[in-house]
Amino acid sequence: MSDPDGRSRDDAATPHGSTGYTGAPLPGQPRTEQPTDVAPAPPREDTVTYPSPRPVDDQRSDDPLDDIAEWEDDGTATRPDYRDSPVVVRRADTLAGLLLLLAGIAAGVSLLVVWLHGGATGLDLLRQGTDDLDSPQQLADDGGWEVPAVVYGGAVLFVLGLLAYVPAKTHRLLGALALLVSLVVAAGVLVPLADLDWDLQRWAVGAWAAAAVAVLGFLGALKALSTSPRRR
Repeated sequence: MSDPDGRSRDDAATPHGSTGYTGAPLPGQPRTEQPTDVAPAPPREDTVTYPSPRPVDDQRSDDPLDDIAEWEDDGTATRPDYRDSPVVVRRADTLAGLLLLLAGIAAGVSLLVVWLHGGATGLDLLRQGTDDLDSPQQLADDGGWEVPAVVYGGAVLFVLGLLAYVPAKTHRLLGALALLVSLVVAAGVLVPLADLDWDLQRWAVGAWAAAAVAVLGFLGALKALSTSPRRR
């Protein structure tokens, strides 16, 4: 419905150009609504801190490496989580283990053959010596302790040889134990030889195998004792 002036009621109620007009602006007419001010964003806490600038010419030292270290090491550089000190490496002693294992094998071979020409085998001598263990006095008088000392000592050397293959910082403790056992085995070989007036002609395969137990055990013990820890 229009007024006498020829305008509609809506046009008369809302004149063009007033602040109450919310529609799209007419061509050539500026927008009456002004944008609100945007608050600045707060500073971020994870701001990256850069090292201090390089030293100027009058502050540089004679050695340029000192200037680089001073410029880079300002407290903000990251530190490595490792140490530059040498670290002891765990490893196996293969040579000592091999020698001790061969000593144990030689003790096992001595059980299957005779020790002296015309004598009994090592297994029979071991049984006689084991039966005399109940009476140490009789064992010492009869001289039957030599064969058990060699055979049981060889078994201990065989076990120590297996332990030498376990990685460790050092195998000196195993070497010390093997040295003590080798001395006992050597006594079990030399005492019967002294009773024979050092006559090696009467020795059979078993006696030579017993001597090999003492020699191989002694060499393996020295190898384990002389090996120092490896550092890197």
